[in-house]
Amino acid sequence: MLRDATIQDVPAILDIYRPYILNTAITFEYDVPTLAQFEDRFRAITREFPWLVWEENGEILGYAYGSRAFERAAYGWDADLSIYLRQSRSGRGIGRALYETLEQRLAAQGYYVLYALVTSANAGSCAFHEAMGYREAVRLPACGFKFGQWYDVIWYEKRLKTGNPEQFPISWAQASRL
Repeated sequence: MLRDATIQDVPAILDIYRPYILNTAITFEYDVPTLAQFEDRFRAITREFPWLVWEENGEILGYAYGSRAFERAAYGWDADLSIYLRQSRSGRGIGRALYETLEQRLAAQGYYVLYALVTSANAGSCAFHEAMGYREAVRLPACGFKFGQWYDVIWYEKRLKTGNPEQFPISWAQASRL
């Protein structure tokens, strides 16, 4: 079942994220945030953006969320996406369902361009984004160092809308009431 994440989901979400930090270069984060830090991150993001989870039989199997891509006002129509699945549960269409719903919600908010940053350590995510219609916009060679090795970052991009916006995107809370 796909649904909006709640603050009560944060421990399970952090449980999914933890092995990516500790055992992979899929995220460039070195230290696992405390539960309080991750709750703060969740609250900050969900003030403006949707955060989704996929749950089966009471277990969170994956999550995806949007966030601000850049700080300057001219980038106000751009969003950055993140997705993580419980490592034993990939390949079941959960990621596609999460991303399709997230993209629909971001479009409803008024976002025009979506970005996803993927490390070269994550070939599966590169293939996923390309299958979802994202294109490689930028490759930053050897810009991230983790576990004694340099990794590229691939910046994927997908345009949801064209033309000129009439207003800045609205928060997900506002969009969900429309």
